[in-house]
Amino acid sequence: MVGTLVHQLTDGASAEELMQAGMGDYYTDHGWGVYPQAAAGYPYTAASMAVKGDPVADLTEDLAAEQKARATYEKLIDICKDDKDVVDVLRYLREREVVHFQRFGEALNGVQEKLYQKNQFYMNSGNNCNTNISKN
Repeated sequence: MVGTLVHQLTDGASAEELMQAGMGDYYTDHGWGVYPQAAAGYPYTAASMAVKGDPVADLTEDLAAEQKARATYEKLIDICKDDKDVVDVLRYLREREVVHFQRFGEALNGVQEKLYQKNQFYMNSGNNCNTNISKN
């Protein structure tokens, strides 16, 4: 969504206008295309995803990612505070990160409750799998 927002803001800008706005390097490499990258110019890679295969570790990582995204949107809001339309989109995206954080927190609580439950096993002798074998 941020890439689309940037595209909308630069749509119709001339190469000279992009150069004056400090986007000359970006324009040289990508033209008017949307290219996901960090503010420092590092391209997006899947290396930023931390997956362990452990539900507690993975959900904790998800929680951290949502908070990092929220903090990034807050910084973008500070930078764009004079453009109400852009700020409205960024506030929506920030609120979405807050909701995602809450849902991941609920999921983590549910996983932890299951992990720390006492395991109780019951056997009903009437449902023994051998009792349903027919004899010929």
